[in-house]
Amino acid sequence: MLVLFETAAGYAIFKLLEEQKLEEVDSLYSAFKSVESANQIVKLKHFEKFADITEALSATTASIEGKISKSLKKLIKKHVVDEHEKLLVADSKLGVAIREKFELQCLANTSVQHLMRCIRSQLDNLISGISRKEMSAMALGLAHSLSRYKLKFSPDKVDTMIVQAVSLLDDLDKELNNYTMRCREWYGWHFPELSKIITDNIAFVKTVKLIGTREHAVDTDLSDILAEEVEEKVKEAAEISMGTEIADDDIMNILCLCDQIIDMTNYRQQLYDYLKNRMMALAPNLTILVGDLVGARLVAHAGSLINLAKQPASTVQILGAEKALFRALKTRKDTPKYGLIYHSQLIGQCSTKNKGKMSRMLAAKAALATRVDALGEDVDINMGVEHKAKLEARLKLLEQGNIRRISGTGKAKAKFEKYQGISEVKHYPDAADSTLPSSSEQRKRKWKSDGEIKEETVSVKEEIEEEPANGADEPKPKKKKKNKKEPKEESVEVKEEPVEIKQEEEQPEKKKKKKKKHASSS
Repeated sequence: MLVLFETAAGYAIFKLLEEQKLEEVDSLYSAFKSVESANQIVKLKHFEKFADITEALSATTASIEGKISKSLKKLIKKHVVDEHEKLLVADSKLGVAIREKFELQCLANTSVQHLMRCIRSQLDNLISGISRKEMSAMALGLAHSLSRYKLKFSPDKVDTMIVQAVSLLDDLDKELNNYTMRCREWYGWHFPELSKIITDNIAFVKTVKLIGTREHAVDTDLSDILAEEVEEKVKEAAEISMGTEIADDDIMNILCLCDQIIDMTNYRQQLYDYLKNRMMALAPNLTILVGDLVGARLVAHAGSLINLAKQPASTVQILGAEKALFRALKTRKDTPKYGLIYHSQLIGQCSTKNKGKMSRMLAAKAALATRVDALGEDVDINMGVEHKAKLEARLKLLEQGNIRRISGTGKAKAKFEKYQGISEVKHYPDAADSTLPSSSEQRKRKWKSDGEIKEETVSVKEEIEEEPANGADEPKPKKKKKNKKEPKEESVEVKEEPVEIKQEEEQPEKKKKKKKKHASSS
């Protein structure tokens, strides 16, 4: 058996003299305690030294990726292929590549790993021609070169810049708020009315820097910073201000604080432009969907763009709301519907009832866009623009209430009648303004002796006669024969004289009662 051993100085091929020792791990360690016993188990056959650090770096990176370097190919062709023996390697991926390339039988298991450790313990004595100091220097140089190579070609190298930039941006916002509030409170002792007149922080700081003490407010031109109306209010308030007087040293320190705030504001704007350009270069589709700040915060929260691409859409949706999620799971309440993605423009345009739906749809599209940005080649912004257009159309449908529903086996839109079409114009019917009853059914009022009213719907077959112009008495309603169970049918006059109708209807009822009394007496 032959053993392929990789070092920082080059490749070494050893001849395994006692193959049975490979199966006895405990005796193997004891055999490598001394140089003499180690030489009885393995013997150096050939050592191929690297020409320079570049060759060592290329060979090491190829071994990490499970590939065969050029120097290793030459070594195997020259010293291993002709022997037709089994080759022991430390890396199983490298063994598979050698077997496919040279059709050699390779072995890589735990016993081989123990053998490699034993050889490494006596490496200085087994390899002649290289001192221990030289071997350490080569190992250190190769380690530094490999670290620089990984940093240079790492897919996450730009993510680090975005994470640091968005974190610094948040820190700058906090510091600017603290500095501005300190400036308002400090200058408020001298000119308290200015803080209420000017609400914008930057305009307030610039105004304080130009004015200085309030006595100079009348002579100072503030047209570049404030509107005319606000400028007049400031000058009027400066004349009647209730603030205290301050010394020149005090106003000098306040003006220095104003300079710091203005410089930090300018740097924040510069940092935001830098972050925006970085996000468009790194993840253009994600930036178009959720915005540059929200996308940068998602990348920073996940750690890198690759880690964000590995997350499912449900995780992207609630990313940043982990505390609320675990609290809801612990208390068995509703879980949060959105996290950092809540601050995106599409969700901000939704009504409250549709924010959950839109966050779910946006998270799904953002997960797809992130994977394309992280793993795709020649990435453009077409996917992000297309998905954003679809989401905006879906948002419009949700807000208007025109929601798609499944009808049978296919999808169809819910049909809503138009209020007014372009081709047809509906006119208001003037005939509907008549107060005369147009239906064939009316309600009959039946007055009883005790004053109770019973309303029943009856069909009226007779037409209403027109009232005489000279105000003559109204004709009495005709009586018809009817069964006992059927109610009486009487034509009811139009509700113009309800008092007269009542009197006329009460008279026949009294006559009926008198007739009943006479019949009972007889």
